[in-house]
Amino acid sequence: MRVAIAGAGLAGLSCAKYLTDFGHTPILLERRDVLGGKVAAWQDSDGDWYETGLHIFFGAYPNMLQLIKELGIEDRLQWKEHTMIFNQPHAPGTYSRFDFPNLPAPFNGIMAILGNNDMLTWPEKIRFGLGLIPAMIQGQRYVEEMDKYSWSEWLKKQNIPPRVEKEVFIAMSKALNFINPDEISATILLTALNRFLQEKNGSKMAFLDGSPTDRLCQPMVDYITDRGGEVRLNAPVKEFLLNPDNTVRGFLIRGLNDAADEVLTADVYVSAMPVDPLKAMLPKPWHQMEYFQKLEGLEGVPVINLHLWFDRKLTEIDHLLFSRSPLLSVYADMSNTCRGYANEERSMLELVLAPAKDWISKSDQEIVDATLQELEKLFPDHFGSSNPAKLLKYHVVKTPRSVYKATPGRQQYRPEQKSPIANFFLAGDYTMQRYLASMEGAVLSGKLTAQAILSYEESGVGSVGANPCAHLEPEVTSQGLEVPLASSSQTLTKN
Repeated sequence: MRVAIAGAGLAGLSCAKYLTDFGHTPILLERRDVLGGKVAAWQDSDGDWYETGLHIFFGAYPNMLQLIKELGIEDRLQWKEHTMIFNQPHAPGTYSRFDFPNLPAPFNGIMAILGNNDMLTWPEKIRFGLGLIPAMIQGQRYVEEMDKYSWSEWLKKQNIPPRVEKEVFIAMSKALNFINPDEISATILLTALNRFLQEKNGSKMAFLDGSPTDRLCQPMVDYITDRGGEVRLNAPVKEFLLNPDNTVRGFLIRGLNDAADEVLTADVYVSAMPVDPLKAMLPKPWHQMEYFQKLEGLEGVPVINLHLWFDRKLTEIDHLLFSRSPLLSVYADMSNTCRGYANEERSMLELVLAPAKDWISKSDQEIVDATLQELEKLFPDHFGSSNPAKLLKYHVVKTPRSVYKATPGRQQYRPEQKSPIANFFLAGDYTMQRYLASMEGAVLSGKLTAQAILSYEESGVGSVGANPCAHLEPEVTSQGLEVPLASSSQTLTKN
């Protein structure tokens, strides 16, 4: 079957990859001129990369790791020491660590918590450990049920001291969903903690050896196109065209640079767009369906990613760091952590500003100035001296609507990949799957969508009315005249 997919982020790429494995022909349409969606990256005039976010790969990402293995690019993951490193605000320039020993789970996680005496007292550790027992014993069912509470409420319900939240979980909640513990659903933190405690290497982290667009997304494109699929950039889907029975007749692709609009038809259609643009695209006849109405309960959260190049090395730490800053979430010196960005003499810090709702409308200069003030506290030896580090250049990447804002109660609004429209499916980390909104969630959603389409085909429905030769139709102008097909989109082929 021909399958048209709107959106070439990880969900769309994953869906297309697995569809080719099933023998289908995906046509992937991306509105922008860059792959990756929420993991997109660009090169500036100096050849330096800057990214949409600071992307970390965890050992608890089985679907992502399996995908990377299937693509044959496992050597591109740079695994770091199994630890979590937090800045200590009361002692600027110092760090506190949770080191995971080489023991089976959950003993390595327990030892990591017990071995840290900088951030938590023994009574706090014991109380927190006891609070996690229900999640560890009852598993995912308990985790899902806790969606009715915020993380702050869950901690209070378990009689866990408030200082535990302040010391550890403000940083973690901002890292996971870019919001604070009093906003984030307890399900999000419990999902992550459950994986970290139940899998030996669940919390072990890796960085890609270069930009996600080049080192992860492009191999997926090569895999898809080598097997007969197609990936087109600069191909924005303007409208979902419907048949009289409200099934999808085609995707209307907006013509760019004075080109005519184009109708792409297929046997099956997939939206792999983020939830916010999808809601704006929904055809009016679908608005009355409960499945689509539930999407109104999901909304993307704003996030800001910064890249700062300095004239000297600020740190030699080769790992992710939790800043514990009021403004910043996590950061890393990418000149240490990433082979593709390596520099022995100068640092390039990549930082996530969160929560970003009060900053997303501010100028880049205001954001950079505020970030530098925070860095003075994180690196006092380099900014508090008579010869402070100099900022050479910067890039600020704003995403007004990123992953869905995972406040309590959101789980009930997450849709299944199969919609009530027979030939229309959804893919995206916001759709229902066991992982939170993340790279792992996006990849898993794409795989689940491909499997749902396979079931659709095997049911015999997918063959009804299929016309694989009639994949392009002329679009009719308001004057009723057929205009010639033209496309300003770029078709990707293997390099």
